[in-house]
Amino acid sequence: MNKDSKIYVAGHRGLVGGAIVRRLEQAGYTNLVTRTSSELDLRDQSQVNAFFETEKPEYVFLAAAKVGGILANDSYPAEFLYDNLMLEANVIHAAYRAGVRKLLFLGSTCIYPKQAPQPMPEDSLLTGPLEPTNEWYAVAKIAGIKLCQAYRRQYGCNFISAMPTNLYGIGDNFDLEKSHVMPALIRKMHEAKEAGAPTVEIWGTGTPLREFLFVDDCADACLFLMENYADEGIVNIGVGEDISIADLARLVARVVGYEGELVFDAGKPDGTPRKLVDTSRINGLGWRPTVSLEAGIRVTYDWYRKRLGEAGVRGVG
Repeated sequence: MNKDSKIYVAGHRGLVGGAIVRRLEQAGYTNLVTRTSSELDLRDQSQVNAFFETEKPEYVFLAAAKVGGILANDSYPAEFLYDNLMLEANVIHAAYRAGVRKLLFLGSTCIYPKQAPQPMPEDSLLTGPLEPTNEWYAVAKIAGIKLCQAYRRQYGCNFISAMPTNLYGIGDNFDLEKSHVMPALIRKMHEAKEAGAPTVEIWGTGTPLREFLFVDDCADACLFLMENYADEGIVNIGVGEDISIADLARLVARVVGYEGELVFDAGKPDGTPRKLVDTSRINGLGWRPTVSLEAGIRVTYDWYRKRLGEAGVRGVG
């Protein structure tokens, strides 16, 4: 990509899309194209086709998606499947029609089977049943991967797919009903600290192991892949290390400064026992993350507190 190449970042207001925009701007790319969901409904094929015909982007980062944690996936299976299928199909097809030079599709490690080998290699895709608590989202993301591969095989499109592990960071969703575990823990610990609450309840047993990647590291990997990778095979993006939910909760409590008791509700679902990705492919290409887990949590918590402060000021006004 040239610094003045026209680059469309789909989902720029989301966690990953926002980080990709920050990384591109940091790297000196000046011709970025974005649209909010109110300006462009990616589920509407006619709107998407018109956008690509008018703007004619050269490169596309497809980071738009309907996302959420276990509760959201379980509560809205139709939306998680339909919305994600429609938006990715529309964007990928329109990119082909408009002659986009390269497209990067962002998937998720939930595409891998529940009992996939650990760490999960890319070739474990479609080798076993999915984790039931997020299968709707996973099925949609698998379809996106296969669309990219199909357009590559049939039309020679340079469409690639990357599978980030669990992400967190600036721009995260802290809604307790729709958020992932990291922002939920940060919000719970912060509110308990402010209220002087003696306990904080954590969903599940605390035993599942999860891997967490700071979203700005993910954005850096996306730019790296866009510039250095052009094969059909999917590529994992991760840190190659995991942590139990219990230890993560203790780490978040320490960063936030909450000193109360953590209570684990074993009656709530744990999800997949372990989700660690094999990062040997992207490491072999020459990319590694740079932000430690504790450092990333501190940056995220600082951003969350700043956002709360700004909301308070707006409320007073």
